[in-house]
Amino acid sequence: MARKNQNIILKTKDLTIGYATKKLKTIVASDINIELKQGELVGLIGANGIGKSTLLRTLTNVQNPLEGDIFINNTALKKYAPTDLAKVMSLVLTEPVASKNLSVFELVALGRQPYTNWFGKLSKTDLDIAHSALEQTNILELKDKKCFELSDGQLQKVMIARALAQDTDLIILDEPTTHLDMYHKAYILKLLQKLAKETGKTILFSSHEIDLAIQLCDTLIVMTDTKVVSDTPCNLISKGTFETLFPKDLIAFDEKTGSFRVKK
Repeated sequence: MARKNQNIILKTKDLTIGYATKKLKTIVASDINIELKQGELVGLIGANGIGKSTLLRTLTNVQNPLEGDIFINNTALKKYAPTDLAKVMSLVLTEPVASKNLSVFELVALGRQPYTNWFGKLSKTDLDIAHSALEQTNILELKDKKCFELSDGQLQKVMIARALAQDTDLIILDEPTTHLDMYHKAYILKLLQKLAKETGKTILFSSHEIDLAIQLCDTLIVMTDTKVVSDTPCNLISKGTFETLFPKDLIAFDEKTGSFRVKK
């Protein structure tokens, strides 16, 4: 479905990512030109070690690009002060929760930190937004539980709720389905799809669940050895993009089913 009138939330221009020291520059990927539109669910996929984490770290200002530019809401990423960036972009990372002694509501309410005064006092608006985030992620009944009491799937929903409470245009998640079983992998990605549509937020996640991403995402960013491309799953299938993701000796992509299969 065409979405020509959507605002562009994140854009890159001739972006090159990698690592630089005084003596050496290591390029991971170059000529990256992508546009993420408002209300889209976007999956970042590619083989292990291809550079997905490097791209996410660069997009989130954790590391500098080697060349090119990144824009959020038409403002260059490098021009954002940390507090201002926290009001337009929220992150859900794979690192363990710092304090699992917090209650679910307390952890979700931390998403309001960019908006509170220097005392960190929550207003009624802050409390209402945190409460709404719990409802949107279907975990209201968990609000008084301690985080150490939660399953991996429940904790992932709490972290998504915290990002929602932060109330940013862009949410970025680093492999949100890691350590989850097949049902909960599908559940989390379906939840992200629902949230993108209902809230109008742009949600970008990296994942190894390529079959699920093909089924659920509006747009996919595909990293291969030679290029980074971004398009709808249907267009990528018709272009044969997925056939180049893995060596052909073991894995094949079936265009009819839109999924990968092991060769016999």
